Amino acid sequence: MTKTAAATVSRGRFAAAPDPAAVAAAWRARGYSCHSFDDPPGQAWNDFVHETNELVTVVDGRLELIVEQERFVVEPGDEAFIPRHACHSVRNLSEGRTHWLFGYD
Repeated sequence: MTKTAAATVSRGRFAAAPDPAAVAAAWRARGYSCHSFDDPPGQAWNDFVHETNELVTVVDGRLELIVEQERFVVEPGDEAFIPRHACHSVRNLSEGRTHWLFGYD
């Protein structure tokens, strides 16, 4: 079995308040889809594993991302990469709603 790529966060990949349409266009050019979530405070999505790589960008708010037991905080404009087959969880850290985008290759 080959080792998967490491999870990473690219700080400031997009503008501090990214335009979802611009993110979607950039991801499409890289072969990724783009979908949107708007989560209430404390919302958690736990223990997901996908057959594809995943990208995550926060539009407004703040997320905690745990990938294979490594913790990342994702802020507006950051882009997180989650490698295929990596167990991961996402949680809204904001006191308000967090609007975030995700996509798969």
